[in-house]
Amino acid sequence: MRLSTRNQLTGKVTSITAGEAMAVVKSELDGGQSITSSISRETVEDLELTSGGSVTVLMKSTEVALAVE
Repeated sequence: MRLSTRNQLTGKVTSITAGEAMAVVKSELDGGQSITSSISRETVEDLELTSGGSVTVLMKSTEVALAVE
């Protein structure tokens, strides 16, 4: 599959916490960093995501905000 999204990072799912409608999916990237995604529970099921499974994290954003004390 070819995508226009340039920020593509590979890793493994470390945990999935499913709520009634949404799920929090934590992944460890190949470089050792972790990233958390909030997606629909239906998408977790459609993608057949499981802890330990391989994923490609796609990031596309119009804004990123940072704050420091």
